[in-house]
Amino acid sequence: MPGTRIDEILTMARWKRLLRPRDLSARQISREHLRRACEQGLIERVGRGLYQLPGAPLSENRSLIEVCCRSPSGVICLLSALRFHNLTTQNPPDVWLALESSAYVPRIDTISLRVVRFSGDSLTAGIQKTTTTSGRVRVYSAAKTVADCFKCRGKIGVDVAIEALRDCLQQRKASVSDIVHYARICRVERIMSPYLEAML
Repeated sequence: MPGTRIDEILTMARWKRLLRPRDLSARQISREHLRRACEQGLIERVGRGLYQLPGAPLSENRSLIEVCCRSPSGVICLLSALRFHNLTTQNPPDVWLALESSAYVPRIDTISLRVVRFSGDSLTAGIQKTTTTSGRVRVYSAAKTVADCFKCRGKIGVDVAIEALRDCLQQRKASVSDIVHYARICRVERIMSPYLEAML
């Protein structure tokens, strides 16, 4: 029986990439089996409450994946989303995470978080669920990220928002109508319009 349970853990680790103890609880696998798998070197602990197969490939999005694992309701946003979509040359030291106003902020020892509180459609619109080689990421689409940058221009700077808009259009990451759609949701259509008109 223990061998079977450990095999199940290994199968889950191959599929999910990053594994949490609560993922095992959903399948009624005890943490004792996870501990045994670690002792046997079949699974390794890579962070607080996070496990993976030994030698699993690391991706540049590893910190984003870890944050998404630890915050199931959070969405990668702003500078981190720009980096994910290759819309900036910056490599932000923090992971930017959008959360609802009352949502719990996860504590992650190895990652610095910058939390932005969104609500309503600003929180729920434009979410993409992307599977990478190392796991899953919940991140706002390129068009929604550009609108968010204008909405949060006081936090990240107007120049970053303008650069994001220009790069998004030049790289054809989103259509003008998509950008305008999310600008309306984020209530920044009037602010963004002059910049958008100048670039078209």
